[in-house]
Amino acid sequence: MSQELCELWGWRNDAGAIKDMAARSLLRKLAEMGLIELPAPIRSSNNQHKFRNFGEKPTYEPIEAKLSELQPIRVVEVGDGEQAKVFRSLVAHYHYLGYQGPVGENLRYLVYDCHNRILGCLLFGAPAWKVASRDRWIGWDDAQRREGLSRVANNMRFLILPEVRVAHLASHLLGIISRRIAADWSKKYGHTIDLLETFVENQRFEGTCYKAANWKKVGETTGRSRNDRRNTLKVPVKSVWLYRLGSNRVPCCQGALS
Repeated sequence: MSQELCELWGWRNDAGAIKDMAARSLLRKLAEMGLIELPAPIRSSNNQHKFRNFGEKPTYEPIEAKLSELQPIRVVEVGDGEQAKVFRSLVAHYHYLGYQGPVGENLRYLVYDCHNRILGCLLFGAPAWKVASRDRWIGWDDAQRREGLSRVANNMRFLILPEVRVAHLASHLLGIISRRIAADWSKKYGHTIDLLETFVENQRFEGTCYKAANWKKVGETTGRSRNDRRNTLKVPVKSVWLYRLGSNRVPCCQGALS
């Protein structure tokens, strides 16, 4: 149904792909408002069912070194096949939030040192629909937010393996990503991005690496899930960090820069 709606409306992104997930979100909202009635879902909309078998927990040799001793560090965009399996296994077994599979546009990266040893991985995907502190900082209204969200990417997962002890590695990787992700996004999806966001759980982390990489802390969440449409889901409070890409006149951030 969502794909037919996209075809009927000519709803496509800059790369020519149909905006299937956006159409699904619209249909769900209309159903919640009682304006339409949707058939029962054939399966859950959560992608987790696709990735139940992550295999045995992989082990890696301890790495304790100076950052300079691991150079050149390679940040490799993950495609399909074996790299994708490695990425999913790493996040599933070593990240405290696990792996559920991103929805919509996303980029995945694996990080290797000069000896081709895996150091960690990063995942960027769709931004949160509404974040008060972020939206105030940008300075957009609801219509501008709906239009501008496609130019924001969320750092959904950032993992450095527990066996890796390298000072300043995390902020170094964020710097590498900030210099290439807009081009990577444009190559894959046909449009660039202007802003990165992430949410740091206050009870677990302080956001030190983001601060060191010149991200800006703009506030905190209200303790609601990004998928909570009825104000019923409670989650840990997180600090909101943003990083503006490119020039000083970013299209999706005009309010913040005026």
